[in-house]
Amino acid sequence: ITEAEAKDVHRSLKVAAGIFKALKEVHVPRLITPAEKGRDLEPRVMDAYIIQCQAEAQEVTIARAIELKHNASLIAALAFETANFYLRADHTLNTLEPECSSKWRKYLQLKQHFYMAYAYCYHGQTLLSSDKCGEAIRSLQEAEKCYSRAEALCKDYRQTKGPGSTAKPSEQLFFLKLGGLIKHTLEKCQRENGFIYFHKVPAEAPQLELKASYGLAEPVPFELPPLSQQCTAEVYATFDLTKGARNDKAKPKEEEVKPVKEPDLKPQQDTGCILS
Repeated sequence: ITEAEAKDVHRSLKVAAGIFKALKEVHVPRLITPAEKGRDLEPRVMDAYIIQCQAEAQEVTIARAIELKHNASLIAALAFETANFYLRADHTLNTLEPECSSKWRKYLQLKQHFYMAYAYCYHGQTLLSSDKCGEAIRSLQEAEKCYSRAEALCKDYRQTKGPGSTAKPSEQLFFLKLGGLIKHTLEKCQRENGFIYFHKVPAEAPQLELKASYGLAEPVPFELPPLSQQCTAEVYATFDLTKGARNDKAKPKEEEVKPVKEPDLKPQQDTGCILS
């Protein structure tokens, strides 16, 4: 993907979040018929759409930060914020009927664990650069656990029935590269600890309290274009939204098909056929 395409994806996701937010707060409450539970316009579903769009926009930011080799602490903070977005989206759907939300929630959960693995991995790099090798090892061990959990959720997600197409994140390069990065960084920390630091590895994983100062995705405010001059109160008064559209066109009559009499074909003795 090119830089221009990445920027387009990033902005499109933020615009989408803004559209969903405007629909939820301004337009959906004005509908005559209330939104059905579990459907696209239902408030919990709309909230999940907004949060997921923000999370996926931040995924683009994280990929860009990794590509340009930005500070590990910034990448860890962005990954932690993104994981929390996916966690919030999952919690938003936890009261929906399973047939509407199970597959979607599995996807959100695997993404949450995946980005927690990213956060612990890059936090471990930050700790190592601060000569806290024991804590770095523990952080990377936690990254391994989160990554393994994400792999298991990928399998559950593919096997869960539900609406929508099924993605295969565990087969994508960005997923596979993280597993290798965690393994390589953990081996490096263990090697350095055995030669230089000799730090004790804590029993508890470090509590991540990371705040990203840059790169957070916010919904782009959205407003519908101004009404046409033809859209007046008199025109709207001619519509009756409580009644369905009537089919005024009369159905054409089907022509009567007359039966065709088949000729009476009698077998003949002299057919002209010769068997040799």
